[in-house]
Amino acid sequence: MSLKEKNIKPTESELEILGILWEKKHATVRAVHEELILNKDAGYTTTLKLMQIMFEKKLVTRDDSNKTHIYTPAVSKEKTQKQFLNRMITGLFSGNPTELVLQALGQHKNTEAELERIQQMIDKLKSKK
Repeated sequence: MSLKEKNIKPTESELEILGILWEKKHATVRAVHEELILNKDAGYTTTLKLMQIMFEKKLVTRDDSNKTHIYTPAVSKEKTQKQFLNRMITGLFSGNPTELVLQALGQHKNTEAELERIQQMIDKLKSKK
């Protein structure tokens, strides 16, 4: 069942774990935990429990053919980003994506490369009309 078919809502902690798994492609609980503790105080058993819950929620798959279980993301980064973005636009910006973009651009110092990329997207959107 895809993320679109089943509206799965990862928590903030689950998103942190998914981020690590998206980057690594697959990892043990220990490897994920070692990445997590670089940025926050987290106990190993908490990481283990979260990943078990994520397995039950079908956010990750688990290869338990060896003693050490290997976890792999079961949802794509792109679909998850799209789901959260749509919820954010609907909930926080009254369905207006322009307000989201203006808020995001106003809160961040953009590099020339980023501004060029944004301009290319705007030009591409204009050419479709």
